[in-house]
Amino acid sequence: MGAEAPCTLHLDGKKAAGKALLETEELVFRSPSLRLVVKLASIGTLRAEDGVLHVGWDAREAAFELGPAAAKWLEKIKNPKSRAEKLGIKAGQRVALVGGADEALGKEIAARGATVGALRAETDIIFYFAESRAALDKLAALAKKLKKDGAIWVIRPKGVESITEKDVLSAGRASGLVDVKVAAFSPTHTAEKLVIPVSRR
Repeated sequence: MGAEAPCTLHLDGKKAAGKALLETEELVFRSPSLRLVVKLASIGTLRAEDGVLHVGWDAREAAFELGPAAAKWLEKIKNPKSRAEKLGIKAGQRVALVGGADEALGKEIAARGATVGALRAETDIIFYFAESRAALDKLAALAKKLKKDGAIWVIRPKGVESITEKDVLSAGRASGLVDVKVAAFSPTHTAEKLVIPVSRR
C-alpha cells in the first residue's frame, strides 16, 4: 500500500511519537523508543474514531493517532487492492506473460477486463519472469514490443544473488528504460516496473 504518516502510538500503557507505515502485509510503527509490526492478516478488530485508528490483534490493542489519515487507512486495510490493481492492470489492455507462466495472475488480469495473449507490437504490459542476470539481456527486445506508454514488470525471485534489484535497474537503463516502481508480487518474488522515458514517447 505504501502509505506513511506521522503518528503518536498508544500501546501497553506506553505512548510514543514517531512514524506509521501501512505496507502491503503489515502495519508498522517506528520511533526511537518504540517499534511495532502488526501483520494485517492477524488484525481482529479495527475502527477509526476522531482521527485515531484502533487496532486489535492477538489479544493486544493499539491506538494510532493519525488525524485525517485514520479513516483512509481503515478503508485500505478493510478493502485492500488486488494484486492486479497494484500492478496497474486496466480493462481493455493487452498483456503478455513472457519467460514463465502464472495461472492465478492470468485469471486476475482477465477479471480486470484485460486480455492475456502472445507478445506482439503495441503490448500495454509485459510481465517478464527473469531468474538470472543473463535473462535481462532480452529487455531491449521486449521494449520494442511495448506501447509508448506501456510498462514491463520484471518478476524476479527475492533474496538471491543470481539476480538483484540493482541488476534489473541497470539492465533496464541500458535498454533505454527507466524504473518507476517496485511491488510485492508473491511471497517468493518481487517486481520492478520499467517504462519508456516520457521524453522518448
